[in-house]
Amino acid sequence: MSNLSFTTYESPIGTLYLTSNQDALLGVSFISEIREEQESSPVLDMAMQQLDAYFNGKLQQFTVPFELQGTAFQKTVWEALCTIPYATVVSYQDIAIAIGNPKAVRAVGMANNKNPISIIIPCHRVIGKQGSLTGYAGGLDKKQWLLSHERANQDRNLQE
Repeated sequence: MSNLSFTTYESPIGTLYLTSNQDALLGVSFISEIREEQESSPVLDMAMQQLDAYFNGKLQQFTVPFELQGTAFQKTVWEALCTIPYATVVSYQDIAIAIGNPKAVRAVGMANNKNPISIIIPCHRVIGKQGSLTGYAGGLDKKQWLLSHERANQDRNLQE
């Protein structure tokens, strides 16, 4: 198994904990306290540069390589989340239909909740069928912030 690298990233909506191996990003999660062990890696550096650009409204699609660790169903859901366009929201039912399992709405919600790579895999773009904000591991205030941020920056000329 490859050596793991860890670091924290201070975002406008809280501290993120990033984990990678030498080839790919493995995790991005919200944390409440800084963890001592930190070490850099090319993957973590790329992820932080892209998060900087995202939070500055200059990046709409992440290209940092990531590796999904979960069940086959979870991976299918997370891959579907990656197809949701920037500043767009879809329902859990939309994702269930997109993965060819229209009755799996609750299972999609559970997989969404277990997303290991927050923000980069945009689970914040999934909302309730009636348009309500539902569940987000970082908290609904962060989900609202991310959606508002994307709407505010969706028409930006990214060729700067």
